[in-house]
Amino acid sequence: MIEFFNVSVQIQNRILLQQVTLKINKGEFVYLIGKTGAGKTTLLRLIYMDLLPSQGNVIVDKYSSSSIKKRQIPYLRRKVGVVFQDFKLLPDRNVYDNIAFALQVIGMRKKEIKSRVLSVLTQVGLNHKRYHMPDLLSGGEKQRVGIARALANEPFILLADEPTGNLDPEASRSIVELLEKINQGGTAVCMATHNYDLIRLAPHRTILLENGQIKKEIKPEHLPKIIN
Repeated sequence: MIEFFNVSVQIQNRILLQQVTLKINKGEFVYLIGKTGAGKTTLLRLIYMDLLPSQGNVIVDKYSSSSIKKRQIPYLRRKVGVVFQDFKLLPDRNVYDNIAFALQVIGMRKKEIKSRVLSVLTQVGLNHKRYHMPDLLSGGEKQRVGIARALANEPFILLADEPTGNLDPEASRSIVELLEKINQGGTAVCMATHNYDLIRLAPHRTILLENGQIKKEIKPEHLPKIIN
């Protein structure tokens, strides 16, 4: 489903990723761990082609970074949901409209939008708050809206870049539990995180990045207590 072949990324004189070869299978749940600057966000950006490799090739579904046209990238991104640490909600729109906007921009019909928005809000447990403004939500609720928005196009993979970074421990656990349920429904999940306690709570394949390279895969019982 997703493959990296000897991928390197260099911006000016800074190497962000170096000779990364990686495969993420259909329906898989993968954690990316590593210190700040290790290359986790860069790797995620390559998957939704917000960034293209300096060397090597990234294959996502039927798209290849070496041959994709600029006009094709929006179609790729409809298949890839992205969740951010800082939520990135539109502050002047309520919960419903934040999610509906993602569907309006691709030209979905109003009736279909309503059905899809209510479906994903039910999936994340926030249908009862669909008319709330973002500033009335807790951090955990904002992230659930972000996840619902990422699911709106029914992607085959959900990319979560430090989705619990701004949340308290209880909210963090609930978000990981939600991601697990989404994964059990058939959607692949790739989550970058510093929170090893969450990995121990919900263990899956865990890849360690160091200095832009894949160092190794780690079993949850071998994780250190803290990462900076």
